[in-house]
Amino acid sequence: MLRLSGAHRGTIHAGAVAGALAAALLFAGCTGGSGGGGAEAGDPTASGKVTLVTHDSWALDEKLVDRFEEESGLTVEVSAAGDAGTLVNQLVLTKDAPLGDAVFGIDNTFASRALEAGVLEEYTPADLPEGAEQLGGALTPVDQGDVCVNADQAWFEESGLEVPTTLEDLADPQYRDLLVVTNPATSSPGLAFLLATIGAFGEDGFEDYWASLVDNGVKVADSWEDAYYVDFSGAGEGGERPLALSYATSPAFTVSEDGSESTTSALLETCFRQVEYAGVLAGSDNPEGARALVDFLLTQDVQAALPESMYMYPADSSVQLPEDWQKFAPQAEAPFEVDPADVSEHRDEWIERWTATVVG
Repeated sequence: MLRLSGAHRGTIHAGAVAGALAAALLFAGCTGGSGGGGAEAGDPTASGKVTLVTHDSWALDEKLVDRFEEESGLTVEVSAAGDAGTLVNQLVLTKDAPLGDAVFGIDNTFASRALEAGVLEEYTPADLPEGAEQLGGALTPVDQGDVCVNADQAWFEESGLEVPTTLEDLADPQYRDLLVVTNPATSSPGLAFLLATIGAFGEDGFEDYWASLVDNGVKVADSWEDAYYVDFSGAGEGGERPLALSYATSPAFTVSEDGSESTTSALLETCFRQVEYAGVLAGSDNPEGARALVDFLLTQDVQAALPESMYMYPADSSVQLPEDWQKFAPQAEAPFEVDPADVSEHRDEWIERWTATVVG
């Protein structure tokens, strides 16, 4: 997850981050699902508790959740299980005694692991948005975001240096000691960026590329928060590096007071697209309530709220984006891709190879 907060997302302004985390904590719980449940919002027979297991960046507007509870007769509890990788690991470890009823936040870098482990039951919402593609008949896309390198526009203007545009540019000596990224073993944006480089240079070429970044002084942070708020000069927190791994949406949160420009930009030729999914957990106590909750995440009101609450693009492309996003947060036209089956087969191996090359 920017996502901007938690392990892979957070708003650009510290106050907004606190608000998002507070919202997550407000809903967080640690218990499994319980019985009851109707299949659809508005069903007067629906009752009981439905537990949503999600990542630490869950921050949906409380009013939307309240409305869902009122219309469905369900009570929603949210259990935060860490970042996307930790979330999937927890689901796999507890598949015989599920942590809840529904899950949100499995992304396309870990989706194959969840599907192969059998932690999900098949379910296809009736109102799946046009163009939205399920995975395995069990994972429903809810939102998406491009992980990209961000640049501090002011720093480059003051330095008289052109902003880089491509992955190859980042290894150019003129950008030595300017880039900070995150560790793919500890950060989902870091894993997404590793996959971008594999998509760009291939399984046989990505190590050489990373070796060139090491030679050019790349810094590796453990988390998105450290890379963005500690090291990135564009965050306004005293960082010294004008290039940082973040999201294509980040510049929408560094807009000037008059709304005329953003002080940062995303390098759209360096991106990997993350897709976040929801699904029904196999063996849950309240599968019908879980299905209703998945349906709820695809409603127009929830989809329209995602940009400003979860800092992601909605899966429903018909939803109107905020004005700042239209101006300053375009999606990459051709993000790098890696086949999910290859990610499933080689993820751990690739991380080990990256670690040997970059960390030593």
